[in-house]
Amino acid sequence: MNNLPPLAERMRPKSLDDYAGQKHLVGKGAVLRKAIESGSLPSMIFWGPPGVGKTTLAYIISQTLYRPFFSLSAINSGVKDVREVIEKASQLKELGETLPILFIDEIHRFSKSQQDSLLGAVERGIVTLIGATTENPSFEVISALLSRCQVYILQPLEEDDLVNLLDKAMKEDEVLKQKNIEVKEYEALLRLSGGDARKLLNIFELLVNAFPTKRIVITNEVALQHVQQNMALYDKTGEQHYDIISAFIKSMRGSDPNGAVYWLARMIVGGEDPLFIARRMLILASEDIGNANPNALLLAQSCFEAVNVIGWPESQLILSQTAIYLATSAKSNSATTAIGAAIALVKEHGDLPVPLHLRNAPTKLMKNIGYGQDYKYAHSYDGNFVDQDFLPEAIRGTKIYDPGNNSREAETKEKLKKLWGERYKY
Repeated sequence: MNNLPPLAERMRPKSLDDYAGQKHLVGKGAVLRKAIESGSLPSMIFWGPPGVGKTTLAYIISQTLYRPFFSLSAINSGVKDVREVIEKASQLKELGETLPILFIDEIHRFSKSQQDSLLGAVERGIVTLIGATTENPSFEVISALLSRCQVYILQPLEEDDLVNLLDKAMKEDEVLKQKNIEVKEYEALLRLSGGDARKLLNIFELLVNAFPTKRIVITNEVALQHVQQNMALYDKTGEQHYDIISAFIKSMRGSDPNGAVYWLARMIVGGEDPLFIARRMLILASEDIGNANPNALLLAQSCFEAVNVIGWPESQLILSQTAIYLATSAKSNSATTAIGAAIALVKEHGDLPVPLHLRNAPTKLMKNIGYGQDYKYAHSYDGNFVDQDFLPEAIRGTKIYDPGNNSREAETKEKLKKLWGERYKY
């Protein structure tokens, strides 16, 4: 038993019909399944959380189409490795052989030069690229490569998919089917796995191995008791990746620098990508601090740029400084709520016409029909302000921005009261 691969590997599906979840992509008549069945396969990027089957799906595609499968991990592969694979693919093409699929796991970790090295081969069709990423490819993949790939979003597995996966493992796995296993409660197993199928199977195997007898009864209490004490400190690709970044963000939002630095340290020790941490602080600076302290956004942007330039391990000092600053800063989510309210108005009212006096009037005809007429140029008036309408008539007088409860925005609120009086009721 000790020589066998892990349960997650033993249960890896070998065909689309055995594949769990992603029916919107590979179910009967779905878009990706049609492309596979037609044999006309574009280069693509699978975007989704860990454990939803990105690697497995890529391998199934290669087997279904009888195409060679080359696999690289962006963590330990460089430009040299990419070029070696492309050279092998070029040799296959010269021999008239079937062209391969090149799968790159965690493609978002490839540098620009590494991604550039893929472009020519993808353009010429020497390889069909399948990249896998847990991060938004719009931010992580260079535009030239992204434009040559179809992006498919893989969704977290449903509860039924995960339960069925466990039931199937108990019935079909050569080790588990020799045991008498009864799962009375699934909730703790599902919560501990965080919807990650690979992690679920690994946890289940760990739990089963904890019992020396063939008769095993699993409840929520048993799962929590045996699994939590064996879980890793930090899994940067699994559930704790999301739990710990959540704790980090909430500590800064809650103005606790101690919590912020502790969770930052957990990520540093666990090997988290420092740019991922810096990017999340950049978002928080606007989402949770905003105009209560506009300097927060400037510092967070400087932090992101400095981390990108300086590298590891010195970047941890910059991350720590920025996290403490953001945690101790005044807070406001007024910019977040304002854009949310504005988008809601757009969705509710549709494309309201721009008031005539605000319209651009580049031609004589436009001027003659009233475009730009009656517009008042603010700088021509005392205090660089004049009372006029800037919203469509249907929503005139709607207050969208509501200043936050902090000293800086309190000043802004008083200013708006003086300028607009009863129009917006600040």
